[in-house]
Amino acid sequence: MQTPIPVTVLTGFLGAGKTTLLKHMLKAEHGLKIAVIENEFSEAGIDSQLLGDEPVQVMTLANGCVCCTIHTDLTKALYLLLERLDAGDIAFDRLVIECTGLADPAPVAQTFFIEEELRDRYILDGIITLVDAAHADVHLTQAIAQAQVGFADRLLLSKTDLVTAEAVETLQERLARINGRAAIRIVEQGRINLAELLDVRGFNLNPDLGASITRSLRPVLKPATPDRISTLVLRSSTALDIDRLSEFMNELLENHGKQLLRYKGVLNIAGDDRRLVFQGVLKLYGFDWDSEWKADEARESVMVFIGDELPEDEIRAGFAALT
Repeated sequence: MQTPIPVTVLTGFLGAGKTTLLKHMLKAEHGLKIAVIENEFSEAGIDSQLLGDEPVQVMTLANGCVCCTIHTDLTKALYLLLERLDAGDIAFDRLVIECTGLADPAPVAQTFFIEEELRDRYILDGIITLVDAAHADVHLTQAIAQAQVGFADRLLLSKTDLVTAEAVETLQERLARINGRAAIRIVEQGRINLAELLDVRGFNLNPDLGASITRSLRPVLKPATPDRISTLVLRSSTALDIDRLSEFMNELLENHGKQLLRYKGVLNIAGDDRRLVFQGVLKLYGFDWDSEWKADEARESVMVFIGDELPEDEIRAGFAALT
């Protein structure tokens, strides 16, 4: 069986520096064979030679990376890359998808859950969102910019040299309110350690899920005028009944599935010594049994929801009723 190709989705509002970051990734001597898909709405193409009338154009660069410019839907481009890979025409072991500045990351992420063949051949590794520190206040008035932050597994701040240290700190606090589980990093002129971008494992169901959720969440104060998108954390030290939990989740997804951008959790289920881990995007989610709780470990259930105008009090009350 072929090893799935890790996919990184790169998003961010117009002018945040996605193309600059991609150019750095493609020029760096990292020894990786990275394929990049960008579309015609990008602020500036990676290579003018790629532009033309063909729906999909593919070119191999000098360092072995592969560039793909698309004038069609993403699914077709993904299949085309696989065809050329299987035929030996190109070689790559990672894929980066650059979204347009006004794009919603949700359909891109869902592509790798819905299409069975794509699900087998690719594995979504993480969503990386660039945030322009100099213009974030303006950008974040747009719902789509907040959604890009909410979907992220990692947030990269660009243009921090154009603002004060206090402004950067204030922005970091705001981003943490919107998305409490994404690590925040600084990127300078597109330069950043690739280890910050690759092997993020944002969509993995893994043994460290509970610990990573707890580590990444930061205590934040609610602002007087909250953003539309925010992080909701539910915790319980009481073992949960799996049937009642299932009813709670089904009702939540039925009523608010379109508002749930990303969600993850590690759960302590009554009558079972194993963790139950789950994650989802909108109404698509998966779960699995994981390793057993350690004897000296506190069995705490933690659920993290990043949503668009979620009725927090209602959801908290529903979860409290489980315990």
